[in-house]
Amino acid sequence: MSNAETATHWVEPLAGEEDLDGVLAVEAASFSNPWTRAMYEWELQNRAVCHVLVVRTPDCRVAGFCAFWLVVDEIHINNLAVLPDLRGRGLGTTLMRRVLTEGLRLGASNEAARRFYEGLGFRATAVRKHYYTSPTEDALILWREPDGTPDSQLDGDGQTTPGSTGD
Repeated sequence: MSNAETATHWVEPLAGEEDLDGVLAVEAASFSNPWTRAMYEWELQNRAVCHVLVVRTPDCRVAGFCAFWLVVDEIHINNLAVLPDLRGRGLGTTLMRRVLTEGLRLGASNEAARRFYEGLGFRATAVRKHYYTSPTEDALILWREPDGTPDSQLDGDGQTTPGSTGD
């Protein structure tokens, strides 16, 4: 178990249909236009690029997840979500610490997510107009320099320290 993982939660790769069912449940609880099983099954056909990590708790097999593409030295975050009742407990931070690198995309109107990523050192560098549908909104292109300095805002349990933003 890494410093960011605790007895209260830990991260593992997606492990089969039961985990995919859990990811879909988190999707449905988190997004107005969630990805479908067919979308994930299509993505997962290319395991060399597509990855899904899940965060587990003793009481919840899939409390959250991060679906991303790993291409050369960049990670494209497709979706990151934690069950609403479990948010604010460091689970999202723990996931991001496992997959964090320089670039990702984020909906422009999602202020809570924007603050979360900014707290990890990401900065908006561009806008993709009308990237999302249902609702239609712009996407922010966020960038993080690979120096790792934003992690100084996190304690060893993946929790934000006083004065930093939380998840």
